Amino acid sequence: MISVGIESTAHTLGVGVFKDKKMLANEKSAYKPKKQGIHPRLAADHHVKAFGAVLERALDAAGISLNEIDQVAYARGPGLGPCLKVGLAGASALAAKLKVPMVPVNHCAAHVEIGALYCRMRNPLILYVSGGNTQIVVREEKNYHVLGETLDIGIGNMVDVFARALGEEYAHGSIVERLAHGGKYIELPYTVKGMNMTFTGLLTDAKKRIGKHGREDLCFSLQETSFAMLTEACERALALTRKKEVLACGGVAQNKRLCEMLGLMAEEHRARFASAPSQFNADNGAMIAYTGLLVRRNAVNWKKADINPKWRLDEASL
Repeated sequence: MISVGIESTAHTLGVGVFKDKKMLANEKSAYKPKKQGIHPRLAADHHVKAFGAVLERALDAAGISLNEIDQVAYARGPGLGPCLKVGLAGASALAAKLKVPMVPVNHCAAHVEIGALYCRMRNPLILYVSGGNTQIVVREEKNYHVLGETLDIGIGNMVDVFARALGEEYAHGSIVERLAHGGKYIELPYTVKGMNMTFTGLLTDAKKRIGKHGREDLCFSLQETSFAMLTEACERALALTRKKEVLACGGVAQNKRLCEMLGLMAEEHRARFASAPSQFNADNGAMIAYTGLLVRRNAVNWKKADINPKWRLDEASL
């Protein structure tokens, strides 16, 4: 069974190919705005222009022809509406041409499932951290349950906004991670409520301190504070669920310091911690292709396919 997956929820247009549990290709093109956040329509324009070339690269890398495709999976949501529509249009055209089913995939679930596959985890406590999402999740049978989450903005958005406030041309969490090396700690607002957390107070206070403290110190303190909040909430969830595995997934899970803190916490509870390879924590089409195989029973005719920009993880199932 060969599944093609199309990712287009935000800044990345990705096309991946999976055959059963083996990845054959994972190609992408990213929209990179200068000194600003993602403009949905500009990102969508990028995806339209990149779609054909990325698809061709994926098929070439996989060594398959169009006629060998058995299904087309696509990210139905959550995400930016204009960007999701590009993925829907591309997937619909492909499915109609090949007369194969379309499989709607939850973007968040795809991060979880590709992480579990490559980290060889069966029943983990999951920390999903990305630009727009910050959630502590468990999966029971075929359903996802959110134990805790951000009550305002995603941690990835918080870090990106702070990078822009510093004046970085390409504001990204990796810049904050790099600047944090060698920094000293400054006390910043810390807000955890049970297994939920908030980041706007932390962001506002950190931005006010720009120019009053060194960039390295602010980046270090922003990371240490926000990651400690996540680790505390995860530790509470781990004690509650008594899981023996902890999985971090999503774009922010590429941060080495976050993984170090989570790993130490998991070790104290005799649990195994892991994070997926970076290519799968970043947005990608391969995770959509793979998860599409898991939820093939949800396949629809291309004429009935749609998007849902606010599709929560706990509204999806395997």
